[in-house]
Amino acid sequence: MPLRRYSLPQMWKLWSEEEKFRTWARVEWAVAKVQEELGIIPKVGLSESLERLLEDEAFWGEVPRLVEERERVYDHDVLAFLSVIEESLEGGGNYLHFGMTSSDVVDTANSLRLKRAIELILEELEGLAGALFAKAQKYKYTPVMGRTHGVFAQPTTFGLKFLGFYSEALRNVERLKRALEEVSFGKISGAVGNYALNPPEVERRALDLLGLKPEPVSTQIIPRDRFAYALGVLGLVGAFLERLALEIRLSARTEVGEMHEPFKEGQRGSSAMPHKKNPIKSERLTGIARLLRGWALAENESIALWHERDISHSSVERFTLPDATTTLHYALRLAKDLVKDLVVDVERAGENMKRFGDFYLSSVLLKLITGKGVSRDKGYGWVKEVSQRAFERGVSIYEEAISHPEISKYLSEEELKEGLKVDFKRYVDEIFSRFAEG
Repeated sequence: MPLRRYSLPQMWKLWSEEEKFRTWARVEWAVAKVQEELGIIPKVGLSESLERLLEDEAFWGEVPRLVEERERVYDHDVLAFLSVIEESLEGGGNYLHFGMTSSDVVDTANSLRLKRAIELILEELEGLAGALFAKAQKYKYTPVMGRTHGVFAQPTTFGLKFLGFYSEALRNVERLKRALEEVSFGKISGAVGNYALNPPEVERRALDLLGLKPEPVSTQIIPRDRFAYALGVLGLVGAFLERLALEIRLSARTEVGEMHEPFKEGQRGSSAMPHKKNPIKSERLTGIARLLRGWALAENESIALWHERDISHSSVERFTLPDATTTLHYALRLAKDLVKDLVVDVERAGENMKRFGDFYLSSVLLKLITGKGVSRDKGYGWVKEVSQRAFERGVSIYEEAISHPEISKYLSEEELKEGLKVDFKRYVDEIFSRFAEG
């Protein structure tokens, strides 16, 4: 199980031992019910007994301990589980697990829980997307210096930054929906997937009761490319969170100070330095993203198994499925709360844009020069000179350009003044509208 520290109650319960065994029992119930309906087993009360057992909260609280005790003897968790359940049934226990193999139960139950886990993750991601869009709207026109390679490039707006993250969030929503479809398959096809002991009709009807589709071609297991696809998508969502977290971390540096994580009353940032307000939530998201990529890789390694199956994937999935889903679910809630309460320092962003002058208008000046017929290569050299000198001397690029012996031959003072007046926000509305139109 994942760390309780990095989990939320609903997901923690989903991957608990109690819920695991209860889900196994749901699969056994669905199969028994269909077998009774088809006359494969006699109506001796098995499905009704399983149904009543599924509603017994006190019983399922004891099952993990009982199975663990029995497994010490059997060294097989499914057989230990079946033994405990059979003893607890009111009737028909000898028909429990009739014609089934362990993977019919375990794989189908894993699909059920993974499906539910992705549904929970989708809810959190949609909440984060909403928080990002609210920030995009609030700061739609608020200027901030855009940076490439970590250095000044051209002005943009906080709104466009947040809109970009919102757009990525929506792409990940669609990916998660596809992953949800990808894992919504079960199998009740027997030891090597050939339906030797139960006909396909049992599988179809039992899975319909459970809300799953039959795996079209299974071996003893559901092909693991399905689970690997889902965990790959979880890794992509983690990468999205890391990109968001990195933007916040970089913006929170003392010398930048344009965005800050919320710092609540009584919070302390360092055991040694009381002045510190560290971006710990963003850093936590960064670390979690690394784990998600690792779990995705481990699940990819579980695709290739010997012939119809081995169990090298089994030990892996006891970690990957619960850990990846639980941790991402937690991380999305953390990110949503972080974005909602994120401090955007508009004044500081404005100060940063003015601090070093307007040397970043170099691309605008280059366009003016080449528009006068000067070769791009030659004009680039001139603009490089004046923009870097403007930065070094702390003066405007206009002052340096108008005194440049070559540039002044092509551009008058008036042309320079007017040409360097660029509204970097002029297409913000169009970008927002285009995005809204899809």
